[in-house]
Amino acid sequence: MTDLDRTFSVAPMMDWTTRDYRAFARTLTRRALLYTEMVTTGAILHGSPRERFLGYDAVEHPLALQLGGSDAGELAECAAIAEAWGYDEVNLNVGCPSDRVQNNLIGACLMAHPDKVAAAVRAMRAAVSIPVTVKCRIGIDDQDEDADLARFIDTVAEAGCEVFIVHARKAWLDGLSPKENRDVPPLNYPRIHRLKARHPELHIGINGGLKTLDGCREQLRHVDSVMVGREAYQNPWLLAGVDRHLYGEPGPAASRHAAAEALRPYIASRLEEGARLNHLTRHLLGLFQGCPGGRRFRRHLSENAHRDGAGLAVFDDALGLVPAPEPALAG
Repeated sequence: MTDLDRTFSVAPMMDWTTRDYRAFARTLTRRALLYTEMVTTGAILHGSPRERFLGYDAVEHPLALQLGGSDAGELAECAAIAEAWGYDEVNLNVGCPSDRVQNNLIGACLMAHPDKVAAAVRAMRAAVSIPVTVKCRIGIDDQDEDADLARFIDTVAEAGCEVFIVHARKAWLDGLSPKENRDVPPLNYPRIHRLKARHPELHIGINGGLKTLDGCREQLRHVDSVMVGREAYQNPWLLAGVDRHLYGEPGPAASRHAAAEALRPYIASRLEEGARLNHLTRHLLGLFQGCPGGRRFRRHLSENAHRDGAGLAVFDDALGLVPAPEPALAG
């Protein structure tokens, strides 16, 4: 299995971890493992053009494709396509609580079907040489967080899965919205710590509620890796400290301004391809969070980037509203 350093990763998030966000993330961290949004098997097998669902920039590596699906044959076919496209990992979504995916037996509802997940993992591993991993919850609805999670992990690990990223809260599929599922069920970090202690042979990563690199370091005392979601998107400067604090290497961005400037050629190329400026800059709205001028930066982009013909001048004007110097790197 390909040896990826998973110490820190950015969680797959629908509508957020697009190729444009991932290119931006690379101006802040070289080392973090990045994940795509969840892409369904149906989109890959029947959508056109395939570039729309699988396209990425070479700078995004290391990069994992997250798949949504439950049919072993379709997942295996999509995993092979992902490998051919150059992805470094394929991850199966067993954590998303949305009604739309439940109805298609995708996401967290698969926690109730460990044998089906195991069959999918077995088929995917037979189809590719890149890692096949699973992102799951500690349980769903009335499942027992100890017995049912243990059964799920044991069953899927027996099929050859060596890497599990576990969101440290249950998903309540009956009665809570996807939004409520992000906050209402309580986090249970100790359960994942016990999972790692029970399975030293597996790579166990933890996800859910992590907001600081100090918090990540604390978790890395108990598990193999950390995955950060909303905080990495809403406060992207957090990523600027990842390489230094978690990998002991200098990161690519000396300042927030430098990160924004580093993305400028990418924005220019995407605009030439026909992308709209607001689709690109929406991912940067939190870059200057807490800085003098940060609100002006955000407001200028929000009010102007969506206009017809908006180009680099709008981006440059927004940057000009934020004075230097800036606070030190994230810690």
